[in-house]
Amino acid sequence: MISRGKYETLLSGTWAYLLKDEFDKAYMKELDLFLESNNSDKIFPEKSKVFESLNLTCFEEVKVVILGQDPYPGESLAHGLAFSVKKGKKIPPSLKNIYKEIRNDIGVKDFSHGYLGSWAAQGILLLNNVLTVGKNKSNSHRNKGWEVFTDKIINLLNTKNNIVFILWGKNAAIKGKNIDASRHLILKSAHPSPLSAYRGFFGNKHFSQCNNFLIQKGIKPINWKV
Repeated sequence: MISRGKYETLLSGTWAYLLKDEFDKAYMKELDLFLESNNSDKIFPEKSKVFESLNLTCFEEVKVVILGQDPYPGESLAHGLAFSVKKGKKIPPSLKNIYKEIRNDIGVKDFSHGYLGSWAAQGILLLNNVLTVGKNKSNSHRNKGWEVFTDKIINLLNTKNNIVFILWGKNAAIKGKNIDASRHLILKSAHPSPLSAYRGFFGNKHFSQCNNFLIQKGIKPINWKV
């Protein structure tokens, strides 16, 4: 699916240059074999959208990172951006809670859809820890190699300055354990899932904190309206 020689058609810009050596490594070749061996099953997102988060938010423009877990496993939902769904699809529960917190935090209202492309266009990298999933099988591509690839992405971003890393839930916090807090703003809370949102996600005020930090650093804040 993503073996050496094919990645040029999937990954573009500076990310393609920065990550090119990863495609020669053993873990990526093993991941490729896993994906090919499961090609009789539906895999989400579609192949052309696997690196959508990177292709929509180039390395030079990243100013916020929101970490997700893995793509939505339902039919025609995932399109490569964490927490986002295609226009016309029902807004998932976690994203509904994200919108609720935005309304309560900074007053933005009228979220009519769940497509977060406007966030990506402003420099928000909506990165899942695992970039593919089997149909109706949450976490089915966990521990197959994607985590190593996305760790590399986080490490590359860690070399920059003044990025806001938004880490919701235990898994995201673990993913971000090596981020340099002296160079970046790290915001942590419970996950927005209905199972955990009331344990610290609601009221975290991450959206206002994010914009206040960006403004303080002379960086254009995020318009959270979609």
